[in-house]
Amino acid sequence: MGKEKILEVKGLETSFFTHLGEVQSVRSVSFDIYKGEVVGIVGESGSGKSITCMSIMKLLQHPGKIKHGEVLFKGEDLVKKSPKEMRKIQGDEISMIFQDPMTALNPVYTIGNQMTEVIRAHKKMTQKEAEKIAVKMLEAVGIPSPEQRLQNYPHEFSGGMRQRAIIAMALSCEPELLIADEPTTALDVTIQAQILDLLKGLREKLDTSIIFITHDLGVIAELCDKVIVMYGGMVMEEASVVDLFKDPKNPYTIGLLKSVPNPETLTKQTLIPIAGSPPDMLHPPKGCAFCNRCEYAVQKCLDEIPKLYEVGNGHKSRCHLYHPDTPDEVKIKREVV
Repeated sequence: MGKEKILEVKGLETSFFTHLGEVQSVRSVSFDIYKGEVVGIVGESGSGKSITCMSIMKLLQHPGKIKHGEVLFKGEDLVKKSPKEMRKIQGDEISMIFQDPMTALNPVYTIGNQMTEVIRAHKKMTQKEAEKIAVKMLEAVGIPSPEQRLQNYPHEFSGGMRQRAIIAMALSCEPELLIADEPTTALDVTIQAQILDLLKGLREKLDTSIIFITHDLGVIAELCDKVIVMYGGMVMEEASVVDLFKDPKNPYTIGLLKSVPNPETLTKQTLIPIAGSPPDMLHPPKGCAFCNRCEYAVQKCLDEIPKLYEVGNGHKSRCHLYHPDTPDEVKIKREVV
């Protein structure tokens, strides 16, 4: 890509140790993010998207625990950092936007109090200087009368404005990496479009790297450079946005694309849902996580977890059908979905 690598996730494994047993939420996840790159992480509920990013931020709650792996941010392993060291990074160099704006904001403090607290925690400045930055950031995210709005409490903001305030808070220290966990899910389509434009502008102005977690493939196509498809706690496919939509190389990705409408197709479409249910991560399958729902599955899929194979031009797929020794006639059809 020609730019510096800002984040390297290597063999990340995260589990929740419950009274019923170990829930393996993230299994051997690896990917890289470069400066100024927007990477989308997509997959159905329970695929491990959010837990991967909570692990990166070290925001896991008990009984969650990182079992194995490295999270290298600018060459330093975040997994090894103490809570005190992580607090200096969280909100300053790496920020996170959460899905639900009501739970992310404290209802008993004003928006201004919450924003200036974040700014002053990381920057040596007075309250008035912090308020100036807070006003500037609220203005940047399109909130009218920002000086007056600093005095408001969260309940005095609409859902869209609360989400904008959270984004303003996340951007107030100009982070190098922004993690957005489904930030547009609860918003109407017009506000959603404005938030996406805001994130695009952020990348252009500050060269900020963004991890965008979503289950919405339309948002992925609109915003991202690269896509990571997750299922059963694992990366199933990784590709540029163009390659993923034009030539998906994993049965799960093909299933996802067939189950959503394609706005470019003018004729009537029959949407095909993926049959079956996601795996129970308390008892994950011995082989491929998707094999019990896959029309291409063979015995090897049941017995052995496939590797993440390079299938061309940075495009990777976790599927036995792409093993170098697999005969061409057995391989998955290269049809455009």
